[in-house]
Amino acid sequence: MKRYLSIACLQYTATKDELITLKTIKKLIYKAIKADADFITLPECSTSLHKNSMYTKYLAKPENENISLQYLKEIAKSKSIYILIGSLPVKINDKLVNRSFLIGPNGKTLYRYDKIHLYDVNLPNGDIFRESDTYLGGNTAVIAKIKNNSIKIGMTICYDLRFPGLYQDLSLNGAEIIVVPSAFSNVTGPVHWHTLLKARAIETGSFIVAPAQTGEHQCGRTSFGHSLIISPWGQILKDAKKKVCMISAKIDLDEVVAARKAIPSLHSIKNYSTNF
Repeated sequence: MKRYLSIACLQYTATKDELITLKTIKKLIYKAIKADADFITLPECSTSLHKNSMYTKYLAKPENENISLQYLKEIAKSKSIYILIGSLPVKINDKLVNRSFLIGPNGKTLYRYDKIHLYDVNLPNGDIFRESDTYLGGNTAVIAKIKNNSIKIGMTICYDLRFPGLYQDLSLNGAEIIVVPSAFSNVTGPVHWHTLLKARAIETGSFIVAPAQTGEHQCGRTSFGHSLIISPWGQILKDAKKKVCMISAKIDLDEVVAARKAIPSLHSIKNYSTNF
């Protein structure tokens, strides 16, 4: 029996005000529903971006007080769809985590994933990012199971993309789709984004679904855009370019089986010694 999933990526420019961003998200969700998507994905920092980490910490709420989370859970329930909230800052005992949520058609949180690899970098243009100044890193990989546990989805966030071991582990443990919600830098994006995502798809024989932020944000940051849906063979099925828009594709999970059978590299990983 064929297994299909209709997936949508939402691409937009998050503002400082989550309520304003949520209006944009709602419009794009309705477009995705009209395109028959039943699994809708949002980028990292889904509803707001701030330049000052202290302001992020000040505004962050626990899950049960998070306006964006409650709002999107209500939409998921009312429209009977799965929604991946790429990430929200969540306060836990005076600390923050960069947390992704997979919401079910019943409006409940089915899975949570805390970003493991934090974005601490010094970019060539002089930009410095220290995500660890704001967030605690997660320590648990997560595979979500949807559609009566028949489809397995590996959960990652943005900078995780640069750590292929995580993607191999997710795939070896059954993930057929790996989501990579991101707010990718416009400095590294033009040279790294497409290449890294295609590599992760090819290495793991998985569908890669990468909803992304785009354009110039109120906080002064610029995001690369180019939300992508990529096949297990490394073919780009949809690319959102730089636009505020929704992209969607109906994927056939049998392609995962075919790709992994053709190139069984996941099951050919060897331990080896070195002489250095």
